[in-house]
Amino acid sequence: MKELIYSLLETLADLGYYGIALGLMIEIIPSEIVLGYGGYLISLGRVDFTGAVIAGVVGGTLAQLFLYWMGYYGGRPFLEKFGKYLFISGHHLDLSEKWFEKYGAGVIFTARFIPVVRHAISIPAGIGRMPLWRFTVYTVAAMIPWTIFFLYMGIQLGTNWTQIKEAAEPFVLPMILIMTLAGIGYYLMKKNEAGEKRM
Repeated sequence: MKELIYSLLETLADLGYYGIALGLMIEIIPSEIVLGYGGYLISLGRVDFTGAVIAGVVGGTLAQLFLYWMGYYGGRPFLEKFGKYLFISGHHLDLSEKWFEKYGAGVIFTARFIPVVRHAISIPAGIGRMPLWRFTVYTVAAMIPWTIFFLYMGIQLGTNWTQIKEAAEPFVLPMILIMTLAGIGYYLMKKNEAGEKRM
């Protein structure tokens, strides 16, 4: 499996920025690995940092828009039938729907940093007819720090970029905690605003 991933990454590397965007769009390879390899390419001078960030944000956002549209036009039945081909299980759908129903639109930003729900959270946003512009803004806002972080880690690791998950682990948990707290703050603020409107 590792050999297949490395082979795909080498093929994508030949496409430069388009390869980074495409790697994130198809989501066959985890985004942190694609971006870690992108950071390695930056360290080799094959792509530059700004271009790689743009490619990463665009590719990651398009991947989530694809899932949003699947939820919007196909609904839950469609995803239950075909989600397995996108590595999205019924458990992922159940959990992401609960998060979306409980925390509202703001979870689109927060969930990007949390394993299990981050790939599936776009689906209930589509099913719930969340405004496309708002979904896109939250997704881009989350993709920017995620992309910059893993590209930077890939640069620092250089030829050891394959160790990206292990190297990033001490930093990912604090990032998740910070983003979760931000999401809770957003939820409480919205809840308070809704309470004031009812008064």
